[in-house]
Order: sequence, then structure tokens, then C-alpha cells
Amino acid sequence: MAKSILQKVKHKVKKLYYRPFPKITKNAEIICLGTTYGGWSFADYPELYNSVIISCGLGEDASFDVEFAAKYNAKVVIVDPTPRAIKHFQEIQDRLGLAATCGYVEGGKQPVQSYDLSGLNEKHLQLVEKAMWIREERLKFFSPPNVQNVSHSINNFQNQYSPDTDHIEVDTVTIDNLMNEIGVETVPLLKMDIEAAEISVLPYMVEKGIKPRQLLIEFDEMNIPSARSKNNFKKVDNILKQSGYRIHYFDGSSNFLYIMDDNSHRL
Repeated sequence: MAKSILQKVKHKVKKLYYRPFPKITKNAEIICLGTTYGGWSFADYPELYNSVIISCGLGEDASFDVEFAAKYNAKVVIVDPTPRAIKHFQEIQDRLGLAATCGYVEGGKQPVQSYDLSGLNEKHLQLVEKAMWIREERLKFFSPPNVQNVSHSINNFQNQYSPDTDHIEVDTVTIDNLMNEIGVETVPLLKMDIEAAEISVLPYMVEKGIKPRQLLIEFDEMNIPSARSKNNFKKVDNILKQSGYRIHYFDGSSNFLYIMDDNSHRL
């Protein structure tokens, strides 16, 4: 017990020491959709209505995706090859058109009965069973150290970046090829919760000239704070800011909202 308490204290100290203290821009109306665990904050812009967005990372909490599709009559293209995420999505598909019969629960595993799917059909939600990456290939997708957790990772940051822990193999997709496949030249919003792969994918995205107006990003390495996690964040943050993005929301832990402050992206 004492050791467990000490570990928790050390983790909190490290998280405080290595966390960023970003400058927050406040000139947009920020709202949140989804559960406490799976919800995301973003700017409520008119362009989101009847839009197509990309949501990378599903797990077993689709509350944001479902609520977003319903509120904006939008198509949400979800990217996640994790077997439990695929199963969760299939269960959602089986309930399309039905209202919720229970409320959300705490934690990251939502019962599909908690989703209000009464206004949604198969056109609103699409699953791409691949991992977002910087190349299209088949690679290792490492299992989390706690088997109760659902999120796998490409760089295995959860297991100290080891190349030899338990894994499955999955196919990957790049952001530019995915956009070509779904038939869009741009998206107004991109959500990225891809277990530290964002450190590679976001610079690739910018290099390809793809700049969604809003980026909802979890920098997952911050949940295991270190000098490496801080430096990786700073590197990507600089790239995004040099491309015209500004931070409009930070939850104090690992979730960020970047908005493109270029007038050409405004309505």
C-alpha cells in the first residue's frame, strides 16, 4: 500500500514537472461533447453542420463521435484497428435508429445502450479498420500493459518503447490517402487520439499541406511524463504554431484544441 501511494505521488510530481504551460487563445466559443472520459472540447463553428470529419481512435467510448454526428448531422469517419474497438463499433451499428436506454457510466467502456442513436443511420458513422500512420504498411500494434485497457500503440510508449512486448499486427493508412478514399479535400475537424503516434503523424500531415481548421489532440506520452514526452510535445507544438495553429483549450493533462488562425479558414 505504501509503495502504491509513493508511486502515485511520484507520478503526480513528474506530471507537474514535465507538463507544459501553454498560452491559451480565447476568441472562440468552446463546447464539449461526450463523456468525462471520452469527451472532447472544440469550437462550435457553423461549418461543422453537414460536414465530414475524421476521428482517429475509438476504443470503447464513442460518445463524442455519436453526439457530434447527431448534433451536426455530420459524417464521422472513425479510424481504429483495435479488435475491441471494432466489436464496439459493430454493436453500435446494430442499434442505429434506437434511443438510449441507460446513462453513461464512469470509465472508458460505455455500454452501447447509453448512446442515443435515434437520429443516426449507417451514413453518419464509418469505421476504417486501420491505424493512422506516416506510411501504408503492416506493423506491430503493441498491447497495453494492463489487459483491461483497450488502447494499443505503434511506438509502445506504454511499455517503455520496447520492440518485444505483446502485440497484434495491423494495416496502416496515411491521412492524405484516407482523405482521398473518403472523397474529401479537407475536413473542418480532425480528432487524434492515437497513443503517441501523433508525434509522427502531425508533422507528416503538415508536410503534406493538410490543415484541418480544428485539431483535437491527445498527446498520450504526457500520461507517462518524462523529458522525452515534454520534448516531443514541444517539437510538434512548434510545427503546428509555425503552420498557423494556436491552442484554444488545454485540459491541464494531455488534451489540446488547436485552431487554425488563418483568415482563409474562417467563414
